[in-house]
Amino acid sequence: METSLLDQGITLMLVGMGTVFVFLTVLVIGMSMMSAIAMRFMPGMTDVDATDEEIAAITAAIAQYRNHTKK
Repeated sequence: METSLLDQGITLMLVGMGTVFVFLTVLVIGMSMMSAIAMRFMPGMTDVDATDEEIAAITAAIAQYRNHTKK
């Protein structure tokens, strides 16, 4: 029995979409696991306490960048 060109196209589309879905699912799971491992071994990396001087420097840099790029 021969398959039509339309059947082959639909099969190829489903295989491709399934492959992309599986790849993205594995990617999300892998990233979640890496995040959990990083948080377990380095929990202090997410707690960033900026001093007032650092906040002022960041604010000044952003203002200077915005004024420089305005047209």
